Amino acid sequence: MIFLSRTERFKSYIYKNLKTMNLKLITLFLGIGCSVFAQNDSEQLRKIYKASLTNGQSYHWLDYLSNEIGGRLSGSLNAELAVEYTKAELEKLGLDRVWLQPVMVPKWVRGNPEFAYIETAPGKTIPVNLCALGGSVATPLQGLKAEVVEVMGIDELKAMPRSKIEGKIVFFNRPMQPDLIQTFEAYGGCVDQRYNGAKEAGKLGALGAIVRSMNLRLDDLPHTGAMSYGDTPVRDRIPSAAISTNDAERLSGLLKIDPTIKFYFKQNCRQLKDVMSYNVIGEITGSQFPNEIIVVGGHLDSWDLGDGSHDDGAGCVQSMDVLRLLTETGIQPKRTIRVVLFMNEENGLRGGRKYAEVAKRKGEKHIFALESDSGGFTPRGFSFDGPDYKINQILKWKPLFEPYLIHYFKQGGSGADIGPLKDSEMVLSGLRPDSQRYFDHHHAANDTFDAVNKRELELGAATMTALVYLVDKYGFNSIENADKLKN
Repeated sequence: MIFLSRTERFKSYIYKNLKTMNLKLITLFLGIGCSVFAQNDSEQLRKIYKASLTNGQSYHWLDYLSNEIGGRLSGSLNAELAVEYTKAELEKLGLDRVWLQPVMVPKWVRGNPEFAYIETAPGKTIPVNLCALGGSVATPLQGLKAEVVEVMGIDELKAMPRSKIEGKIVFFNRPMQPDLIQTFEAYGGCVDQRYNGAKEAGKLGALGAIVRSMNLRLDDLPHTGAMSYGDTPVRDRIPSAAISTNDAERLSGLLKIDPTIKFYFKQNCRQLKDVMSYNVIGEITGSQFPNEIIVVGGHLDSWDLGDGSHDDGAGCVQSMDVLRLLTETGIQPKRTIRVVLFMNEENGLRGGRKYAEVAKRKGEKHIFALESDSGGFTPRGFSFDGPDYKINQILKWKPLFEPYLIHYFKQGGSGADIGPLKDSEMVLSGLRPDSQRYFDHHHAANDTFDAVNKRELELGAATMTALVYLVDKYGFNSIENADKLKN
């Protein structure tokens, strides 16, 4: 038997357990490192939220955009004033670069206020709240009066014989589904009748189309929005308008009593030639990876019935404040952070398409895009569209947002304007505020500044800034590295 000294026994123990000890030490140091990083990130997010809630600029910018300029229909004077104003405000931030990107946009004008009524008998009328849908043609100069056929959607219309539709006004009365918690899902379930209703009704010889407003509550406000005739020849296009939900209920009830009642409406809208407008763009150049671009934005145009505060003045000013908040909280971005205020989302999406077209032509590398176009309400989280392995990386940041009651991190849609940037590797994201009140204001006359809560707006700006900060700091793993980390 060989006896080992105490020193030799200790050395032997060390050699035998060296691998295990190294693993434990590595794990310990990694744990300390992750804890430090998490702590640093938590502190930075706290700075961002504090700066936005105590010294935010989004509400101030929105006040001017809404109350001094107003509704910003593409091609209008107000839209051009908004371009000039936001460009000047971005220049005041001292960004590395601010510029205008030209884009041709449609110019549709509403004309004189619309007028409508239900005629229950000769000389007996009930006034109706109505507005022309964006892109519609006008009625004849004397207006349009005819009997009404009520349908609950395009499928029901298509199933009807031409003889039942010809010479009448088609009334699309499918409501938004009220039991859906995700109100955008409810909107998506019936908006086709607004967009394509007139086109399909015209094929069957209808004289006009009226559509129940896309709104979850009963009120007297008509909600406009885009519609399309597709490839219908101009001579065959029929006028289309939206009526308030209260008037839709009233008309439907009266039709059940007497299907021969008539509806009258008059509108004076016109489609003019395309005009030049601009996307407004500003950026902070990345210090380490300037060729990797992170985009944050909203759409600068709006409908004309209100002043476009929720849709989408809120998203524009929140996006502008992202760049300011990064600077104010001492962050020097590694990657280029670019704010884009897109023109013409509402009735053409030409700003978003132009931006993507130019980016592709220049060979720009966009790694992430975040859009705010769901109103200035309390932020609940984000939806993401992109490769699973990159979204899984983002999901690990969710605990950092939970102290701010931001819990919704889900795979799904992003935003219309950033959609054209999509490729197989890019991550697109949409800010998701509480949506329960959004469609009360959407495309209606009450989409006004007084409907926006300052604190909710500033919470949204901070939430967007926090996510942009994390994406800039960590970037995205390659799929190879993601697989290694998984294993």
